Amino acid sequence: MKTAPAIAVLEFDDIAIGISTTDAMLKRAPIAFFKCGTITRGRYLTLIGGTTASVVESADEGIRHAGEGLLEHVVLSDVHPRLYEGVLGNRRPHDGGSLAIVETSTASASVRGAEAALKGTPVELVEIRLADSGLAGKGVVIFQGTLHDLDAAVSLAVAQIGRGPASVSYRVIAAPHEATIAQIAHGTSFRSSLLIELDGETV
Repeated sequence: MKTAPAIAVLEFDDIAIGISTTDAMLKRAPIAFFKCGTITRGRYLTLIGGTTASVVESADEGIRHAGEGLLEHVVLSDVHPRLYEGVLGNRRPHDGGSLAIVETSTASASVRGAEAALKGTPVELVEIRLADSGLAGKGVVIFQGTLHDLDAAVSLAVAQIGRGPASVSYRVIAAPHEATIAQIAHGTSFRSSLLIELDGETV
């Protein structure tokens, strides 16, 4: 997979508009890679990457082409390496410390908030999920670190997300249960979770 200094995420509330807009973006500038497709709630999500100039030019074309069909978007230059890996689906298992979970009503908002948190604090990105199965169009980000750093990271993420139309909710877990940590290590999707036997009562 090619690496790139810039990425853009565009989220459409109309599939036909999403496909035609993505095509227009591809024709506008020489981007390095893209990924697109339908997501939950009948939306369409497009991710592009490349040089900053090409990504900005392509994203601007997408914004113009989509008009009111564009639900939300984010364009990032000088992308944090862990965010770059995360949006491409790479996870980093939780290896100790506190946890912060940030949930947004759009995928783009999660990317925007995660970038602010990662660049402003030394927290680790455990997982970022962008409107995949079971999220109903939402985005979810999980950070790991010290309680102090996570509080700062959440503040930065929430402030950045608040600049757009998306809603946000979050929780910080100071001392996660070992079973919670084990499940997070496998991902937050119910499909990916494992049955963990605990010492509780049975009949």
